[in-house]
Amino acid sequence: MSFEEAFKYHSRRKFLKHTGLGFGALAMQGLLQDPNYLSAQPVPNLETGKNELSAVRSPHFAPKATRVIWLFMPGSPSQVDTFDFKPELQKRNGQKLKGADPKTGFFTTTGKLLGSPFKFKRHGESGAYVSEIFPHMSRHVDDMAFIYSCYSRSNNHTPAMLEMNSGFFLQGRPCMGSWVTYGLGTENRNLPGFVVMHGVKPRGDDPIWAPGFLPKVYQPTAIDGRSQTPIANLDRLKSLNDKQQRTVLDFLKEFNEEHSKLRPYEADLSARLESFELAYRMQTAAPEAMDVSQESEATQQMYGVDKKETQLVAKQCLAARRLVERGVRFIQIYAGTNGGGGGVGDVPWDGHNDIGANHRIAAKSTDQPIAALLTDLKQRGLLESTLVVWGGEFGRTSDSQGSKGRDHNPNAFTMWLAGGGIKGGVQYGASDEFGYKAVENRVNVHDLHATILHLLGLDHEKLTYRFNGRDYRLTDVAGEVIQELLL
Repeated sequence: MSFEEAFKYHSRRKFLKHTGLGFGALAMQGLLQDPNYLSAQPVPNLETGKNELSAVRSPHFAPKATRVIWLFMPGSPSQVDTFDFKPELQKRNGQKLKGADPKTGFFTTTGKLLGSPFKFKRHGESGAYVSEIFPHMSRHVDDMAFIYSCYSRSNNHTPAMLEMNSGFFLQGRPCMGSWVTYGLGTENRNLPGFVVMHGVKPRGDDPIWAPGFLPKVYQPTAIDGRSQTPIANLDRLKSLNDKQQRTVLDFLKEFNEEHSKLRPYEADLSARLESFELAYRMQTAAPEAMDVSQESEATQQMYGVDKKETQLVAKQCLAARRLVERGVRFIQIYAGTNGGGGGVGDVPWDGHNDIGANHRIAAKSTDQPIAALLTDLKQRGLLESTLVVWGGEFGRTSDSQGSKGRDHNPNAFTMWLAGGGIKGGVQYGASDEFGYKAVENRVNVHDLHATILHLLGLDHEKLTYRFNGRDYRLTDVAGEVIQELLL
């Protein structure tokens, strides 16, 4: 039958209705054949047999690392005052910086070179330069791979932190910890797969570590290291005993499951059910895991728990070691000072006025705890499977802000990685002779993310999530694994 003959027997309305339904069916068939369409649906937990969004998933290939501890330095350390030694900067202190842009940073710089107020010295067999402000970390340079050529796109704290975490400088994209737990799941059912530890919250607040459009089961558990109740809303109501609380949760779960049966593709419903159960199990497991007082006195002293200036970061780093021992997948520590003195509270490494005074205080609060963490992980045989990442959201200018400060600089900064498949002693990339811009083997945030995912056994081009009709990934349409850093 020809098209003209078929049309005689149908009204225009019926014809459009039938063809519309046909196209819809074709679209649905295409979606169901797409391997990513159901990628956020629950999968069987091998331990319980129950379907869970957070159940362990297989990596794309054999991983070198199974855990990540990301040591985030809010406010951003100056590359030329920490690990990227520039003799020429010292020699030409006070001279004009050729090509200086006074608006590189967030404020305005002088265009005059500012030499570092710190002495540098070579350390280890690798001969890596380290500033005098890191006497403890300097002993570990042969386990570290330094990247001297990092750069980003924003010169403001919040968008730069968003970019460092999510690959994009606007809110709404999932952060790396959420991508990792989405891709690999969590091994300990009694603890979250993704934990964030902070003192004063950094600029940008919770959105900088948010799961974005991923199901909310992949959001982090945020822990305030200054609080007597570091995990909010975890304690059981005093009016309920354990049996009564279990009865309430079972009753709630029954209704939620009936509700979710009618909405099988609503991932956030499954996430909500899992969050109730996880919170219940965490009431016992989380306080025990975070209780660093269970450690020996010698261990606590090694980290600096007994000293006022290091106490906060020491407890965070020691708790991080306890968490990775218990199977927590991804831990981020926002570290600097104990809240004031080193910087503007929430951005402790932000040395606008006096880089020397600022960095001495911020470094003193982090140096011993971080070095102790590396020592402890190595002694316990955990460093081989735990990737440790150190760095801020951007760098600092080589020319001065005022007479003694440095402004923000997204064009060059240094990061280091250790453990988890990293080749220790590597010194990769380079900034120019003054540390002003990355010039050799430049590394952007997507490259860094691709490398971390690779070490976890994840192909950054295959780790995708369908949202609003598009397959998104952490590295967007960019990112190269830095092979030179890998064992």
